[in-house]
Amino acid sequence: MARLPWLRLLPWRFVLRRWARSQGFLDPVGLLARLQRFSQPSEVAAPTELLRAGALMQARGLLNSQAIQHNLDWLWPYWVERQFDPRDTAFIPRSFNLTHINLSHRNWTALAQPDFDELPIVDPRGLVTPRYDGWSLDAWYYPASGLPILPSRESSCEQTLLTAGGLAVRTRLARKDAELVTESEVVRILGRPALRLKAKAVSPDGGWLVVSLRPSNPEGVSLVETLEFLKDRRGLRVNGLDTVLFSSEPERTGLSMYAEGDVYRLAPRLEEVPRAKVSCGVGLCTAAMAWRVLPGEEREVTVKVPLRPDRLKACAHFSARSGWADSLVGSTRLRLPDKRWQYLYDVALRTLVVHSPSEVYPGPFTYKRFWFRDAAFIIHALLCAGMTARAWRAVGHFHERQTPFGYFLSQEGEWDSNGQALWTLGRAARLAGRPPDPAWLPMIRKGVRWIVRKRLPDGPEPHSGLLPAGFSAEHLGPNDYYYWDDLWAAGGLREAAWMLRALGDVQSAEEAASAAEAFTAAVDRSLSRAQALRPDPSVLPASPYRRPDAGSIGSLAGGYPLRLWEAKDARLLATADHLVGRYFLQGGFYQEISHSGINAYLSLHVAQIYLAAGRRREFTDIVRAIADLASPTGQWPEAVHPRTRGGCMGDGQHVWAAAEWILALRNMIVREEDGALVAGSGVPAEWLDGGGTEPVEILDAPTEQGPVSLRMTPQPDGTVRVEWKAAPRDAAAWRLRWDLPGREPLEVQMPSGQATLTRSGVRRDGA
Repeated sequence: MARLPWLRLLPWRFVLRRWARSQGFLDPVGLLARLQRFSQPSEVAAPTELLRAGALMQARGLLNSQAIQHNLDWLWPYWVERQFDPRDTAFIPRSFNLTHINLSHRNWTALAQPDFDELPIVDPRGLVTPRYDGWSLDAWYYPASGLPILPSRESSCEQTLLTAGGLAVRTRLARKDAELVTESEVVRILGRPALRLKAKAVSPDGGWLVVSLRPSNPEGVSLVETLEFLKDRRGLRVNGLDTVLFSSEPERTGLSMYAEGDVYRLAPRLEEVPRAKVSCGVGLCTAAMAWRVLPGEEREVTVKVPLRPDRLKACAHFSARSGWADSLVGSTRLRLPDKRWQYLYDVALRTLVVHSPSEVYPGPFTYKRFWFRDAAFIIHALLCAGMTARAWRAVGHFHERQTPFGYFLSQEGEWDSNGQALWTLGRAARLAGRPPDPAWLPMIRKGVRWIVRKRLPDGPEPHSGLLPAGFSAEHLGPNDYYYWDDLWAAGGLREAAWMLRALGDVQSAEEAASAAEAFTAAVDRSLSRAQALRPDPSVLPASPYRRPDAGSIGSLAGGYPLRLWEAKDARLLATADHLVGRYFLQGGFYQEISHSGINAYLSLHVAQIYLAAGRRREFTDIVRAIADLASPTGQWPEAVHPRTRGGCMGDGQHVWAAAEWILALRNMIVREEDGALVAGSGVPAEWLDGGGTEPVEILDAPTEQGPVSLRMTPQPDGTVRVEWKAAPRDAAAWRLRWDLPGREPLEVQMPSGQATLTRSGVRRDGA
C-alpha cells in the first residue's frame, strides 16, 4: 500500500484525546508524554520486538485470568497450583491484576536432539510440553486405596536431568504406598525426532496409571479445540494437526470440553467405551487415558509425539545419523572435586548445544529468538568450551542481521549490538587461532562506520561523545545514555581494528583503533563531569544522569568481559563492592530493576571482576551461591524469586546464565591476562588444602595463546603437583603463571612440564 503523507497532517492526537476523554479514559497522549519524561530523549521509545513480546505475554495473561481463577477445581500446572494458593509462599493476590502470569515458578528444562530447533520443555513436576507454546502431557496415579498422586499438587518430588546418551528429565513422586515415575526425552524414530514420555507406577494394592492431555503449559492456557481418538484407539489427534501415540490401547478413556469441566474430575471413573471425539469453542478440551496397574506389579506406558517433520528441511545442520556423542566431540572437559559444580558444567555444555542449532537462542520458550547481547556471551562460552565449529556457524549468520547502513539489528533502539557483534567476531578468530574470515571484511567495515557515525559530537555536556540515549539492556532502566553501550562500542572497535589489520586493511584498522580510544576517553570525561550525582566518585553509575543504583552493574563491562580497564581499576572494585553491599541477596545479585529477582548471570559478572583482581574469596562465594540457585535439572531461570527459589522473570532455562557458568569455571582454572595465561587463580582453597588427592583438571581449553591442558593434584604432604601441556601459537611469546591459593606463584615459558608448589616456594620436577 502506498504511503499517504497527508495522513500525518490530520489531527490524530487531538481526535484520540477527545475520544478517550469522552469515554471516561485517561488521556493516552498526555500519559505517554508523561512516561517519556522518565527517560532521556531517544530515537526509539521501546523496541518493537519487546513490545510485541510483551503484548503476547499480557494477552496470554488476560486469557489466564478468564480461564483459571474461575476454574480452580481443575488440575492446573505446578505454577498455578502454587501461585493461586493463599497458603503458599508463591501466592500473589489478583485483585487489580488484569493479567495472570507465571511470576513464581518460571522453571523448565528443554529436551532436544542436537541441531533440531523444536525444543519440548518439562516443568518442575514432569508436565511435558511437546510443541512450542502448545498443550501438554501429564501423568497421574490413582492407587486402589489412598489419595491419588497428582504431580502439580505434590509438595515435593525428585527430579533429575539424565545426560548419559542424551537428555532426559526423570521425575519421581513416591509415597509409602505408591510410586509414580515419568521420564521425558526427544528420541529419533526412523531418523526423525519425536517426544517420548515414559510413565510407570506401582503400589501394593494396584490402581490406575493415567496420562492426560492438558490445554495448558508453564505460561498458562494453550488452546485445545478438538480431540479425536484414532480408529485403533492407540492414539489421539489434537486440533487436527498433532498426533499422540500410545504403546498400548488404554483400558479406559475420557474426553471432556470446557462446559463439562476438567476430565480430571472423571478419573478414575473413566469409560471403557467412550466417545471418540470432542470439540470445544472455548478451546479447553481435556483427555485422559488410563491403564490398570496390578497389585505389586509395575506398569509402564510409553507415549510418543512426532515432532514437526517439516522442520527437518529448515534445520540445515541436523543429521539423522549423528547424535549427542558427536555434538560434544572436542569440547573442553573439566574434572572438579565438587560433584555439584561438575554436574552443572556438564549440563551447561548440553544447554549450549541445545540452543545453537544454527543461530543461538537465549532460551527454549520465552526467549526463543536471537539477540546480539545474549549471543555475545553464549558464543564466547561456546568458543571457550572448545565448540569452535558451532560458534563459527553462529557468527556466520551475523551478516544476515546487518542493515545496509551497518547496524547489527536484533532490536531497534539498542546501541550495544554493533560493539557486541564486532567483539564476538574478534573473539571467534582469536580463540580459534584462525585469521578472520575475509568474507567478514565488508561487514566489519560497515559495522565500524555505523558506530563512528552514531557517536554524538564532543562537547561540554555529560553525554557528549557517547552513543545516543537508547533502551540498551532492558534491565538497566528507561532510555538513557548508558555506559554499557559505549564500553561495548569501544571493545568492539578494538577487536575490529585487530581484524582489519589482519585482513590487510591498515587504514580502516587505524580508524577503528582511533574511534575506540575516542570512546574510552569520552566515557572518562563523562564520569568526571557527572561526579556531583555520586557520593563516592569511584562507584560507576549506569549513565551520567543516574545515581549509582542496580543498573550500575552494566558499567562493569569495562572490566568483564571487555578488559578495557585494568583488572584492579579502583572504579571496578568500588562498584563491585557497592553492588555486593547494597544489592546482593542470598549470595547473588538482586536486580531490583525490571527483573525483581536474583540473577545468576549478572552475579557471575561481579564474580569475574573479583577473580581478575585476585580477590578469590569473593569470587568463590558468589560462584557457590549461584550453584545453590540452580534447579534440580541444573538450570537457572533469568531471575530467581527470593522466597520460592523458582523463576520470576524471563525464560525458565536461561542460556546466558549457563554460558556464564561455563566461563566462570573456565576462568577459574585458566584465563588470559596481559598476554599471559593465569592458571588456578580461582580454584577454591579447600580443594587443595582439604587433605584429598582428587585433581582439578581442564583438558583442551582454547585460549588466545593456543589450546592448553592443566592439572593440579594435591599431595598428602600439603604440596600441590601441577602439570601443563600446551600447543602455543607463538612459542617465544607463550607464558603461563601458576597462581594457586596459598602457594608461591610460578611462571613458566616451557609449553609442557610439571612442578610441585609448596607454601614457601617451588620444587621443579622437570619438563
